[in-house]
Amino acid sequence: MDDLRDQPPDFSTLLLRLYRLAQEMPIQHFQDAALAQIKQVLPFDSSVWGTATTHPQGIDIHTVHLHESSPEMLQGYESLKQLDTAAATVFGKAHVVRAFHTDSWFASPETRELRDFLHRFGHANMLIAADGNPRTQFVHWVSLFRRQRDAHCTEDECVLLAQLAPHVMQALALNRVMHLDHLLVAGKALSAHGSAIADTRGTLYHADPYFHALLQAEWSGWRGPVLPRQLMDTALLGVDRFAGRAMVLRFYVEHGLLFLKARARCLVDQLNARERGIAQRIAGGANHKAIALALGRSPATVRNQIQAIYEKLQVSNIAMLIEALRRAE
Repeated sequence: MDDLRDQPPDFSTLLLRLYRLAQEMPIQHFQDAALAQIKQVLPFDSSVWGTATTHPQGIDIHTVHLHESSPEMLQGYESLKQLDTAAATVFGKAHVVRAFHTDSWFASPETRELRDFLHRFGHANMLIAADGNPRTQFVHWVSLFRRQRDAHCTEDECVLLAQLAPHVMQALALNRVMHLDHLLVAGKALSAHGSAIADTRGTLYHADPYFHALLQAEWSGWRGPVLPRQLMDTALLGVDRFAGRAMVLRFYVEHGLLFLKARARCLVDQLNARERGIAQRIAGGANHKAIALALGRSPATVRNQIQAIYEKLQVSNIAMLIEALRRAE
């Protein structure tokens, strides 16, 4: 990779770097790396980048990345967000970029507490880019903050951020899909899988057609964009696997997101835990006598269980058994 710390790039070079970083950087480092690139052409001191649902009382954050910002700031904002009239002019709208000068925008006595809070955390000037869905009130946004009170954001900078923001959001989506692809490759499963990315509220950011088809086979009325409640209840319990009537799904939690891999039910899913354990031992090369000794059962009992497993899986030899197990990974 070229040295990404050279002189400030022109616009096309910056976009190439963003998309290159999206493909090459680990998911936990990409957003900081992307913001470092933006900082070369659009100076700022700190940033908040995330997704949220908007309400009259303020935003309800789904995911958030803090760049040179403290969790304490985010916690303090929760009690003041109803005073944030700047956010109200941005969130809930499609494709908007606005600049705010804290002392000017929050000049009234009613917003003094929020104004003092913003200065305490270095938010004297703000540039906010948001891409919202007015129907669902769901929004992707990035906020750039400047500490200096006289470091006003210019109209040209608003135009630049408006040009950059769609690419920044797309690069983030690409980085997450690349991470999902790595998870799927690591699984090395033989059967077809559907894949998706969601936040911990269940809102989908990416889902392929096969994932949609599998969920609709399990829940005929499901259309999205939020995962079915039953799936989310399973995920929030910390369980990493859901087995339904028509599909089996695995959860992987990374960087505050749910990465999901789903497949149709197969014959292996008919096995109970004991049978599956025996099947895996057979696939590992153990014979019925070794399995009986390890499990404390008689060889005759284990031999009968193996026969029942072969019948359930509709296989006649170890090679076919191994292939059946791999299709259920």
